Amino acid sequence: MATVETSVELRGRLGQYTYWVYPINTTFKDEPGNYVYAKRNSAGQWEPVYIGQSSSLSQRLASLDAERTAIRFGATHILAHLNSDERARKNEETDLINTLAPPLVGGVRQQR
Repeated sequence: MATVETSVELRGRLGQYTYWVYPINTTFKDEPGNYVYAKRNSAGQWEPVYIGQSSSLSQRLASLDAERTAIRFGATHILAHLNSDERARKNEETDLINTLAPPLVGGVRQQR
C-alpha cells in the first residue's frame, strides 16, 4: 500500500514552503493562504499546474472555472497552507511561479 503524503516542501529561489496535501474537491475555511493545484509527475513528485494566493481560500478555491481548467491540465490535488500576511503570500506566490513555472498563470496557459 502506498504512503499518503500529508505535507510537501516546495522550494523557490527565495525560500522553502510547507504545503498540506488535500484532494482537489476539498472545501476550505474562510482563511487567507497560498495554494497550488498539482499533479504527480512520472517520478512521483508533485508538479504545480497553477500557483496562487488569496485572502479567502474558501472563496478562491470554490471557483469551478479555475478548478476545471486545472483538472484539464492534470491537477488531482490542492496543496495549501495558511498565511495571514498579504505581502508574504504574494512574495511566495511570485517566488514559486518564477521558480517552478506552472503551465497556468492567472488561469491562462503560459507561452514557453
